[in-house]
This record gives sequence, C-alpha cells and structure tokens, in this order.
Amino acid sequence: MDTIWAPAIDLAVKPKYRAVVQSIREAISSGALAQGDKLPPVRELGWKLAMTPGTVARAYTVLTDEGVLIAEVGRGTFVAAPKVEPPLNLMEMDVIEHLTGGDNFDVNLFSPHLPNGGQSKLIRTLLAEVANDPPSGVMHYPSRRGAKPAREAMLHWLRDTPTGPLKETDIVLCNGGQNAIMLVYQAILKGRRPVIFVEELCYPGFRRAAAALRADVVSIAMDDDGLCPIALAAAAARYPEAQIICTSPEVHSPTCGFSPLERRREIVKVARCFDLQIVEDDCYRMGHAEEPGYRRLAPERGWYITSLSKSITPALRVGCAVAPREFTPILHRAAEHGFFGLATPITDLTAALLVHPQIDAVMERTRDGISDYVKAAVNALGAYDLRWRADVPFVWLNLPEGWRASAFCRAAETRGVRVRAAEEFAARHAQTPHAVRMAINAGVSLSSFEAAMARLRDLLNNPMDEISV
Repeated sequence: MDTIWAPAIDLAVKPKYRAVVQSIREAISSGALAQGDKLPPVRELGWKLAMTPGTVARAYTVLTDEGVLIAEVGRGTFVAAPKVEPPLNLMEMDVIEHLTGGDNFDVNLFSPHLPNGGQSKLIRTLLAEVANDPPSGVMHYPSRRGAKPAREAMLHWLRDTPTGPLKETDIVLCNGGQNAIMLVYQAILKGRRPVIFVEELCYPGFRRAAAALRADVVSIAMDDDGLCPIALAAAAARYPEAQIICTSPEVHSPTCGFSPLERRREIVKVARCFDLQIVEDDCYRMGHAEEPGYRRLAPERGWYITSLSKSITPALRVGCAVAPREFTPILHRAAEHGFFGLATPITDLTAALLVHPQIDAVMERTRDGISDYVKAAVNALGAYDLRWRADVPFVWLNLPEGWRASAFCRAAETRGVRVRAAEEFAARHAQTPHAVRMAINAGVSLSSFEAAMARLRDLLNNPMDEISV
C-alpha cells in the first residue's frame, strides 16, 4: 500500500541524491518505513523535496542496487525484505592452503609473512562495502574529523594495551610503523645535530629514519633484559645533544628479548635525569603485553608506536603513534603537514576492520598459525642456542663455534634459504655477535618451511667444511 512517509532531508549532505538515500535508510532503520511499504513515485517525491525527478530516481536506483528497495514494473518501488548476510566462514582460509600446499625449495626468511587467519576474506568483504558506499566519500581531502571513526576503532583495538589513559584524540594514524617513527622524530627533535639512542641491536628503521632527518645515532649496550641503564646514563652524560631513546621492551627485534618491569623503571629514571624522550616500538607484539609500557610508566615522556603489520597484514600500511599529552597537538600537526592524513578509503576500511566482531578470532588464528611455524623451527634447531617465543614471527639463532654470520648466510642461500645476519641490525662499524634472525614465512607451506629448517640444521651440524668454501 502507499505510505504516508514524509522524508526529512539533511540539506548539508551533498550531493542531493545521497541526502535522499540517507533519509530513506534512516526511515527504514527507525521503522517509519517497513518491509513492503510503497515509496512515493519519483515525480511526486521530487516535487515535495524541490528536487528534479532525476535526483530522486538516482537515489532509488542506488538503494535498489543494494537490495534495500525493490522496483516492480507497473506497480512502483517498495521496501525490500532485509538481507541476511551469511557469516564469514573462517574455515575457508588461505592459511589451510599454506599449511598443506605444494612445496617450495626457495624460502625467504628476511621479513615475516603472516598466515591468513581469515583476514584476507574479511578485508576483501569490507573493501567491497567501502567501495560501494564509502562513508568518507572519494572527492574530499582527508581530515581529522573524517578520520575520527578510524581513530575510535584503533582505540578499541588498543583497549588491552597498557599505555596509560588513552582517548581517541590521542591517536595519530600513520602509514605503518616506519611512518610513525618518522613522525615521532619530527615532533621531538630540535637543534642542528640531535642525537638518538638505540639498542646496539635494533630494528633498522630507527637508524634509517634518523638518517633521513640528519640526526646522529648512538648505540647503547644491551644485556638479556634490554638496554643497560648504566651504559645509557654514561652515553647521556657524554652526548648532551641526545633527545630520544628508542626501544622495543615487549618484543625486541631481532633477539626476541623482553625487558622486565624493574629494568623499564631504571630506564625511566635515566630518561628523567637527562630529560630524554622514550619511544616504544610495539609493532612486533602479537599477544598480550606482559608489563606496562613507557607511556604509562613515564606519561610525560613516553611515546607509543604500533601497526597492523604483524597482527593483521602489512599490506594496508596502517599504524598509529601516541604522544605524551603535552606533545599530542605537535604530533597531529606533523602528520597533517606531512601527508594530510591517511587516504579516506583506508580510514573507512580501518574503522570497519578493527571493530569487526570477527577480528579477534582472525588474530587468534593468525597467532596459532605463527606458533605452528615457530614449533617447526624449534623442533629442527632447538639443540642450538635458539631464542624464540610462540607468538613472535621470528627466531634468533646464536651460531655455534665454527660459523660466522656472513658465511652462514651465504651457505644458507645456496641451499635455498635466505636469513639475515646480526650486522644488519647494528651500526656499520659495530662488533656484532655471530647470529642470524629468521622470520616466519607462512607464505610457503609448513612442509616447505620444515624442509628449510632441516637444511639449516645440516649446515649447523657441519660448520668446518662450510667455512673453508
């Protein structure tokens, strides 16, 4: 039957047809329009709204294509029955293919390749929804206001991270973790030749970002608990230009190390004594944080960086940085002046992805997949000095006597396995341990990975012949 629905149009919404679409959706959601209700004819509604019939017809077409409305020839346009979307089947995942697929002889262990715990299908589904009706549109510059839903979603994603009090406005969205490091440096550094302290073995991106900003980098000695407070204090006294300490206390790359709470408190004391900012890189953590982060321990100088790269996918290049409250406006400006903000389709996707009801299950399955590969590495190489954690996508191997890291890497590559030597994580002239980092590559089948580990074990068992090559 005909409806007496009276549309309420938000004139601020442009273009006009989208305002009509929004009004009809809201009417259906509120119950003002029910299933089977007939909408006014195009010309009649256009007259009521002071719009052209073409504008109303376009709105009807959009909703008909989406299945919200149904058009019947000779009868009119009606509210369709609600679509019932089948839930995403997390059992239909590429990770099953990875675990049982064909074998590969060449296995690259330079950077982690995550298993697919269902994120591929989920992202494709959400991308299609964003493409069909992007909340932020596709004709506007990114804005802080427009990215608010994505920041709220990131806040939800970080809900169990011990960073101290955190609000949506504290979050600065970035193009991945490396971009976050650059922004933080830009927000902090001042003077002609600032100095940045890093761990003697550390994520190479710390040094690359410093070089791009013409900052000097000084390496600080480590032990099994992370940065040595005494060495840090001595360096701070020697380098008054120092402004930043970069560290990864929860999951240290490349060694799989962890800094206990007492060590973190000691680092905070040194930082306060010499007025140093502490930048915490939390990108490699896939599980729960074990101890409070530096932003909670030292809220006036603790900075936090993370990304989706090691938990969901590196393809999206989405991360975030969080500053001490005093520096938050500066960090926002660094992002907005540098690149205006993330592309609006990416913020729309992020807003949907990080609060999706299945994302926690996806991440859990991804961690389980990583664990399967880590177990394979431990089973093959556990007789040696191997450092690993079940939920960390790499392992660290201190080579036995008779092997140098460079020779081992060359020999491994001749057997189809590429690994990274310790010197790639150190300053150019530093003396580094004879060790290698091996990232988990779930892009190859588990059987291929196990075969690669077996070839590395054979190398370790026969070092003398390999060194003489």
